Amino acid sequence: MKYRKLGNSGLEVSEMGLGCMGMSSGYGPASDVKEMTKLIHAALVRGINFFDTAEIYGPYINEVLVGNALVHVRDKVVIATKFGIKYANGNQELDSRPEIIRASVEGSLKRLKTDVIDLYYLHRVDVNVPIEDVAGTIKDFMKEGKVKHWGLSEACVQTIRKAHAVCPVTAVQSEYSMMWRKPEEELLPALEEMGIGFVPFSPLGKGFLTGAINKNAKFEGSDFRSIVPRFTSENLNANQVLVNFIREIAAQKNATPAQVALAWVIAQKPWIVPIPGTRKMERLEENINALNIEFSPGEIAHINESLSKIEIKGARYPEDLEKRTGR
Repeated sequence: MKYRKLGNSGLEVSEMGLGCMGMSSGYGPASDVKEMTKLIHAALVRGINFFDTAEIYGPYINEVLVGNALVHVRDKVVIATKFGIKYANGNQELDSRPEIIRASVEGSLKRLKTDVIDLYYLHRVDVNVPIEDVAGTIKDFMKEGKVKHWGLSEACVQTIRKAHAVCPVTAVQSEYSMMWRKPEEELLPALEEMGIGFVPFSPLGKGFLTGAINKNAKFEGSDFRSIVPRFTSENLNANQVLVNFIREIAAQKNATPAQVALAWVIAQKPWIVPIPGTRKMERLEENINALNIEFSPGEIAHINESLSKIEIKGARYPEDLEKRTGR
């Protein structure tokens, strides 16, 4: 396993992390805790030291899973978790008031069985609380020794700059893949300028880029994709052109579509660290083997040019959730 530094922060993590959300929420009922613990341990053995969770996943049970699984190697791993989303009357609400953040920090520390959070993200920007106040609150936690690094998820460049000016931001999280390249327009150039790392989630397009999903796919109510426009039968069928293109590259590289999709993300910048998630041991192995695939600058240029000609059908979020991004 190779390691990368997230921007200028000095925080070094494995070239690929493990997104743990899907083990407990988002993609159907929670998986067996013992099996998911084995999966996390298998990732450790293979060199992954970067694990991503959030208090809202479950809620809470994903942090407990990750905390219990990693407590015996706590000083050898980097745990990222998130704050800023809570459940109220059965709905998710954004709340980044200082007193709420403090409660979140204490709760996450307890559930993760640790005395410090390595990387603490604002999950979504709460427009009712100035980002400078959020950054100042996190700065206080750093002085207390409860948070080492912090970041933002799905924030706009202007907000990131304001936050960074108060308390240096280590990493920004956003969706990014061969299917969703919008971060290349403004976000990635700004992060490079500021020396901030980038941690893409859904680098496999929520599973679509594996090639295992077609127009006949059905998603149960507890699977987030059941409400995502991109995953309607019509759009799944229309977007197969992208999967077919990735399959062509995979054939040339003697790899799988998923491996090509992950290798492409990693090849974009040396400060990018994707966090694909999985519940299956064979998928974990497949994802990690993507690190063996190399693209020349010429190959990347050709792939990017070809991707720019493929029109992706369907929004990545329902309208109400999309409004929470880019703030």
